[in-house]
Amino acid sequence: MAVHGQDRRTIDLEEGWAFMENGISKLVNILEEKQEPPFNSETYMMLYTTIYNMCTQKPPNDYSQQLYDKYREAFEKYIRDAVLPAIKEKHDEFMLKELKIRWKNHKVMVRWLSRFFHYLDRYFITRRSLTPLRDVGLICFRDLIFQEIKGKVKDAVIVLINQEREGEQIDRALLKDVLDIFVEIGLTTMECYENDFEDFLLKDTTEYYSVKAQSWIVEDSCPDYMIKAEECLKREKERVSHYLHINSEPKLLERVQNELLANYATQLLEKEHSGCYALLRDDKVDDLKRMFTLFSKITRGLEPVSNMFKTHVTNEGTALVKQAEDSASNKKPEKKEMVGMQEQVFVWKIIALHDKYVAYVTDCFQGHTLFHKALKEAFEVFCNKGVSGSSSAELLATFCDNILKKGCSEKLSDEAIEDALEKVVRLLAYISDKDLFAEFYRKKLARRLLFDKSANDEHERSILTKLKQQCGGQFTSKMEGMVTDLTVARDHQTKFEEFVAEHQELNPGIDLAVTVLTTGFWPTYKTFDINLPSEMVKCVEVFKEFYQTRTKHRKLTWIYSLGTCNINAKFDAKTIELIVTTYQAALLLLFNGVDRLSYSEIVTQLNLSDDDVVRLLHSLSCAKYKILNKEPAGRSISPNDVFEFNSKFTDRMRRIKIPLPPVDEKKKVVEDVDKDRRYAIDASIVRIMKSRKVMAHTQLVAECVEQLSRMFKPDFKAIKKRIEDLITRDYLERDKDNANTYRYLA
Repeated sequence: MAVHGQDRRTIDLEEGWAFMENGISKLVNILEEKQEPPFNSETYMMLYTTIYNMCTQKPPNDYSQQLYDKYREAFEKYIRDAVLPAIKEKHDEFMLKELKIRWKNHKVMVRWLSRFFHYLDRYFITRRSLTPLRDVGLICFRDLIFQEIKGKVKDAVIVLINQEREGEQIDRALLKDVLDIFVEIGLTTMECYENDFEDFLLKDTTEYYSVKAQSWIVEDSCPDYMIKAEECLKREKERVSHYLHINSEPKLLERVQNELLANYATQLLEKEHSGCYALLRDDKVDDLKRMFTLFSKITRGLEPVSNMFKTHVTNEGTALVKQAEDSASNKKPEKKEMVGMQEQVFVWKIIALHDKYVAYVTDCFQGHTLFHKALKEAFEVFCNKGVSGSSSAELLATFCDNILKKGCSEKLSDEAIEDALEKVVRLLAYISDKDLFAEFYRKKLARRLLFDKSANDEHERSILTKLKQQCGGQFTSKMEGMVTDLTVARDHQTKFEEFVAEHQELNPGIDLAVTVLTTGFWPTYKTFDINLPSEMVKCVEVFKEFYQTRTKHRKLTWIYSLGTCNINAKFDAKTIELIVTTYQAALLLLFNGVDRLSYSEIVTQLNLSDDDVVRLLHSLSCAKYKILNKEPAGRSISPNDVFEFNSKFTDRMRRIKIPLPPVDEKKKVVEDVDKDRRYAIDASIVRIMKSRKVMAHTQLVAECVEQLSRMFKPDFKAIKKRIEDLITRDYLERDKDNANTYRYLA
């Protein structure tokens, strides 16, 4: 048929196409599995060359356009005669199988025919910008078969998918091949897949899971419902990996999540005996993890969960506060140490509660910011409530004091102490009155340091480091100064002992230890010009002389109220060493010269206030150890009482400590903090106004609160009062035109 060389004869259209039709019929027979030998290379070349020759003949014998049309007609004829009837006579899964075979054959036919007609593709189609041969073949299938049967195919596929959802086994490979047709038939777009299949699948999925959810929400507990929802989502994801297009995954999962979770979120979370509150109450960690995972997938799904978490933690903490309140109110007033124990137990319970729910936030809720915020807000609610008249700031300071001082009832290891301190500092973050904690802590630290009650210097420094990291350097600067002072004081004492050893003529004959403190670091203490006994006066003079050799520019102020003395008391039975305060010692030494002294004589000779003398006399004549006898006898001190040394006193111990009734320092601490707050508010207002010059009242108050909230929560009334005070002191003035606006006066 093909003619080579220069004497190539012209092939007319009918003759050439008749030859091509034979080749196409042979191909169709092969596809239809009829007895037909395969193409050999010679037949293939003849078919290719025929097309080549018919397209390269000179006009009017160039049949390129006619062959291009005939190419399409060949497909149309084969589809109408053989393919469409074969598919239409079958139904459901059998139809899908037939479609799969026919599509596979069609692609083989496109591949072979486009090779025969390849010359058209190379020149004619390119020059005329026509649809390529491969696409023409696919378009024929789309227009003549796909458009005809796509509705039935889509329905059959969705029926199989729903059968699989109900647990039946289906031919996943078949579905994969059929759905690939939807993708491939769209050529370069996903339109056919999306419009002719995916939209219907999503609609059906919505209806399917809507029905499921309606029955599950009634029948199942919250954990069971979530397990089913989790399983459904997992299965739908698998479905995508096995036969759906990857683009369907987010849309499909979104529909499932919407029907199973979003639409029933409130009902599910609030289920009476199995909802979120019940899971938190019963510590169902795995279920809570599942809840977080599921609800994190839906828009704003975690908000109700975090709100419930916050409410639950708040209720748990508030219950602990109430429990501590009830325990404290049931204790008798004289059993103070029992109340203290209860408060210690209360703080341990709050620490345990915090540990528990921090673990929940980390493990169950994957450290999500919503849950960190919920935990913070919950703890802020009950951590700022007091217990039996003690603020949370005081409770934490007392807790630290108890585990840091010698003879700690807790008997904790070093690691346990470090861990407890770390946790207390974390709790401090939730307390608004951090400055109150600082003042209480400083008072208690002072007592530990001055009376040598601190169990371990390392722990003292460690908690200061933690507080510094949490609250800033300003928060701990005074406390760090106190710890440093003690180190310096020890050095002073060593040097003083060396000084006395070198100057024996100055030796007062009494062992003296003096702790020199820096005024600014330590809490303020009352100082009285007590009339010291001559023995003590000599000690003081010797130390002054020593101190002047060390520095010329510092003045010593003696705080005798913090001193202690060991004195030997000679009773009839035996001599007993008494450990007393400096004030108690001064009072007892008055009885070396006389046997009896009246209350007024004691006050005159000591030069102390009535309150202090009453405390001293009570500790020595009305308490456990009656070193002095009182006339008339009784449990209280009056100005008409007369006292004498009790020479008949005895005790089985050779050494006893006589305690002074403690002074309640709480009121003073609160007063000191209030005073410091006034200064802090003044400084903040002046700082803000200095930079802004002019400012409205509400704006100034808001900025002031923001600046100070790191240390305490300032009261609006207090800020207003301080503004008024600054106006009277000419730091600020009101604007003449607007009374709610202030101006800074330089």
